[in-house]
Amino acid sequence: MTAKHHPGKTGDLIVNIADARPHQLGEGTTIRLLRYSEESGDWVLWVAMQPGATFAPHWHLGYGQYFVTKGELIYDVGSAPAGTYGYEPIGSRHTEARCEQVTEYLFMGHGAVAFTDEDGGVRFILNHEFLRDLDQGVDQPDISNASTAGEAAREYA
Repeated sequence: MTAKHHPGKTGDLIVNIADARPHQLGEGTTIRLLRYSEESGDWVLWVAMQPGATFAPHWHLGYGQYFVTKGELIYDVGSAPAGTYGYEPIGSRHTEARCEQVTEYLFMGHGAVAFTDEDGGVRFILNHEFLRDLDQGVDQPDISNASTAGEAAREYA
């Protein structure tokens, strides 16, 4: 690490990925928080997923964009291998996202994502406040699909 990174900084921001602390958000998923904005609610993450890692069902309350640089993100709307740009509009719902190989991508969130349980109830909201609290050391919920994360990760061990 070369400098102390402040992901909630206002104004111009330049950050090297090595200066963004890694945070485990579920079995096999690590993020590096590059930026969050208290003003706009936007946030930017570098996401690294190990084989078998999953995201629980979720609902985009704001739109999201991503670019896969390594591996392949697989979810209910299709497959996004390395070199793929994806857009997820407001209101889009996904039953699960997963990977079968080491996968890395840049994700730009423009508002909240509601992670849901098996019955469709909201488990928690991932937004700029969730990420601010994570950066400040507050433990946060597991974003993986709890019912399958352990099984999937064991398959690739």
